[in-house]
Amino acid sequence: MSKQPSRRGVLAAGAAVSAFSIVPSSVLGQAAKKKSGGFPDKKPLPPSERLNIGFVGAGGKAKSSIIPLMHHNIYALCDVDADRAAEAFNHFAKASRYEDWRVMLDKEAKNLDAVLVSTPDHTHAVSTMAAMQCGLPVYTEKPLTRTISEARVLSEYARKNNIVTQMGNQGHSTEGARLTNEWIQGGLLGAVTEVHCWSNRPIWPQGIVRPPAEQVPSTMNWDLWLGPAPQKPYSSKVAPFKWRAYWDYGAGALGDMAAHIMDHPVWALGLGAPLSVEVGFQRKDPASAKDTFPVTTNVTYKFAARGGQPALTLKWFDGKGNLPPRPEALEEERELPGNGVIYYGSENSMMHGSHGGVPRIFPETAMQAAARANKIPGKTMTRSPGHHEEWVQAIKANDPSMAKSNFGYAGPLTEMMLLGCVATRVGPGTKLTWDSEGMKTNNDVANRYIHHEYRKGWSL
Repeated sequence: MSKQPSRRGVLAAGAAVSAFSIVPSSVLGQAAKKKSGGFPDKKPLPPSERLNIGFVGAGGKAKSSIIPLMHHNIYALCDVDADRAAEAFNHFAKASRYEDWRVMLDKEAKNLDAVLVSTPDHTHAVSTMAAMQCGLPVYTEKPLTRTISEARVLSEYARKNNIVTQMGNQGHSTEGARLTNEWIQGGLLGAVTEVHCWSNRPIWPQGIVRPPAEQVPSTMNWDLWLGPAPQKPYSSKVAPFKWRAYWDYGAGALGDMAAHIMDHPVWALGLGAPLSVEVGFQRKDPASAKDTFPVTTNVTYKFAARGGQPALTLKWFDGKGNLPPRPEALEEERELPGNGVIYYGSENSMMHGSHGGVPRIFPETAMQAAARANKIPGKTMTRSPGHHEEWVQAIKANDPSMAKSNFGYAGPLTEMMLLGCVATRVGPGTKLTWDSEGMKTNNDVANRYIHHEYRKGWSL
């Protein structure tokens, strides 16, 4: 993909966007039967303040990222599944429509100010890199990539080329995330030596073998959906939603939710790269190991001492009913949330939910005592205008540091998460030591899963 001239310095003066459909008309005809709806009315910004944004992925999860940006120009929409994207296609009738993001970038890069990627994990890296190579800022949904090597390549490219980026772990911009940072760094918990993170995901089937082939819907381009993944038959039990279970496309519950949950201890405690990771799980069907993640997973990460904090153990639990040990100090009537984090400190322990949640010391009597004694640290961090708005402001200022989950932060976080996925793929009881600089473990099998392998015709 050739680098295109950027128009960030000269935002559009409100010119109307012509509809340019690269999606086959026969497909659009079927998809258009779906009524437009569900997008709220939003007052547009003055023309001089609007960005022209292209979306790689227009249906499903993409809707939650289109809505916060609707006051800008939704300039181009791309999706391989015209039926799933019909609501957006119909609502934003002036936007150019594509089913191949490579065509969209080739034709529209010179007209775009930014690109947002909201597709299955296995296509994040290739589309994100192509957009950056066009000189465009990129917002990419979590997890940033499906493999560790992809995360490393994206973060290094963004840094070297001063690209404005943001990963879609929206909890990074919440008030709870900032309170967690301020309280831990302000010494409220003392020395933190252990953290427990958990999720009630998956909410899709895992520990299963690949289902039988089905006929591809006429409104879907299955070859483009596969992208760099191995050529395998379509199944409605894989796409459009249940792909997260599969090694080829997703990163399981860990890859789905750790960016919303582990993010906060990683940020507040400055964890960096782990020294080692160990995984445990059981499979009811051993044959499923070739296709999918297990139903539940326990992962233990070890981190070195850093700054004023001692060495730390972080434990991850996922799967229905697979919760961490209940803290002794937690009141009997309080239940653990479905997703959350517990920090064990020498002075106090704290818990919050997913996406930063609402941090509270427990038991509640300890929280109240700390408040009465004025021991709750004050606010020292700048508050976020919102995860998408942070990215927009960073684009306008051409300052990557203004987006707080830029790839410089999100890349290493993704690598850490995916190291647990690598250990899981090797098998239960696997313990890996991690050489972050060399991007390798002590296990030859694991090292194969660190690097991406694309089918012929695709590259990063």
